[in-house]
Amino acid sequence: MNTPATAALPPGPLVGADWLAERLGEPGLVVFDASVGAHRGAGRRIPGARPFDLDGELSDHTAPAPHTMPGTAEFTEAMRDLGVDDTSTVVVYDGAGIYSSARAWWMLRAMGFDRAAVLDGGLPAWTAAGRPVESTAPAYEGPRGSFTARPRTGLLVDAAAVTTALADPAAAVLDARTRERFAGTAPEPRPGLRGGHMPGALNLPFGELQGPDGLMRSPAELRDAFEALAGARERLYLSCGSGVTACVLALAATLAGYPDPAVYDGSWSEWGLPSPVRPVVTGPAVPAPAPS
Repeated sequence: MNTPATAALPPGPLVGADWLAERLGEPGLVVFDASVGAHRGAGRRIPGARPFDLDGELSDHTAPAPHTMPGTAEFTEAMRDLGVDDTSTVVVYDGAGIYSSARAWWMLRAMGFDRAAVLDGGLPAWTAAGRPVESTAPAYEGPRGSFTARPRTGLLVDAAAVTTALADPAAAVLDARTRERFAGTAPEPRPGLRGGHMPGALNLPFGELQGPDGLMRSPAELRDAFEALAGARERLYLSCGSGVTACVLALAATLAGYPDPAVYDGSWSEWGLPSPVRPVVTGPAVPAPAPS
């Protein structure tokens, strides 16, 4: 019986192009392309990258909201089909920069897998650094892996948990959508959703956590961004349009030192539905005073 290879652990939840380039091709290292939308299945990839298909098998398509986390058994089978072992080291990127890759990373964490990191700046940063790409879409045809999901509670939460958090003065609910969508002055991209935001939620657009070079801001800058809204509150609940860019906030919060933020899996794709009716307000956020 072959023993799965063990690659070097990433130094944290974020790695740079240089770190990945030095280890590319090592046994035990798995590189995932988690691009969505127009970048999904694009005709170039980091050499050897495999597809982490959030628009396909790595979402539960029986759920009413898109990008819902699949069940434990389904996630385990998908990872095994993609050749992931419990001893693998995983690096995830996407074609937009840091967008959907954070969702893949957070899903792995929620399933008890900590040997994963996001490529800072994604494919744009990789190519800007002059690193090689292959002119093929992400693919994998190798042997099955031995991955076993070990779900953690509290990293992905439902509407009931968010409702409780909105009434909790020790918690902060942060929304990663644009300021216009948050305020209800811009239409939602998914038909049938109401505009606006949850009463008491605060707006932190995910793009503001990245610098002009597309890289994540420093941990100190990220901490300042969260504290400007949440004050001393350490319990963070994170939402967005469909549970994808809320994970960029989760990545940023982790880098900033917040313990185990929670991502609302259904996000606005669930909360904004006309039925069941959940409270919605429009206009800029009016933050409640944080506890002293």
